[in-house]
Amino acid sequence: MNTLRKIVIVSLISLTALAPVVALAKVGVGVGLGKVNIDESLKPGGIYKLPTLPVLNTGDEPGDYEVEVTYLTDQPELRPAADWFTFSPNQFHLAADSSQPVEVSLTLPVNARPGNYFAFLEAHPITTGEGVTIGVAAATKLNFTIKPSGVLGASIERVRSFFTTTSPTSYVILGIIIAIVLIGIIRHYLSFNISLKRKGKEKEAETKEDQA
Repeated sequence: MNTLRKIVIVSLISLTALAPVVALAKVGVGVGLGKVNIDESLKPGGIYKLPTLPVLNTGDEPGDYEVEVTYLTDQPELRPAADWFTFSPNQFHLAADSSQPVEVSLTLPVNARPGNYFAFLEAHPITTGEGVTIGVAAATKLNFTIKPSGVLGASIERVRSFFTTTSPTSYVILGIIIAIVLIGIIRHYLSFNISLKRKGKEKEAETKEDQA
């Protein structure tokens, strides 16, 4: 009996030694901003640059990450649409203990509903299908208010915001367009005056021939 027990114990030890060792890697993510509160009221049609969002890989292995917009299930505030936001970059690779700054911009449609808005700017690992990652995410709270504005005011705000956020390139392009238009107007005016002078001289010559 003792011999049989020894054989079983030795067999179990041998199988355990031959089994593959499974190492559970630590997957983690963090963000460098706790919350973003925009004190000024935003205007429909406006384009706004939000604070840069640092995303950190707090795990011990490299991985792919992404940033997206999420919400509370029963939040009393309005939900800004996900397509109002632009993240640059939206997806990226991070080595262990490294970080990636993400530029965030908010583009409000001209028909945006006035009111108080809330959303999370959430960073999390991208699942590849090889494993399941549950509840690994970090987010920054975002609060802002949109004030009422008419369609005309919103359209003007969109143009103003575009030039502000894309300056100085936008102003250089606008200057070139204005210069081209002015040159075209001047050329047309000069050619018109030259044409009038020619016609005047021709009529004067015809009058002298008739008198002769």
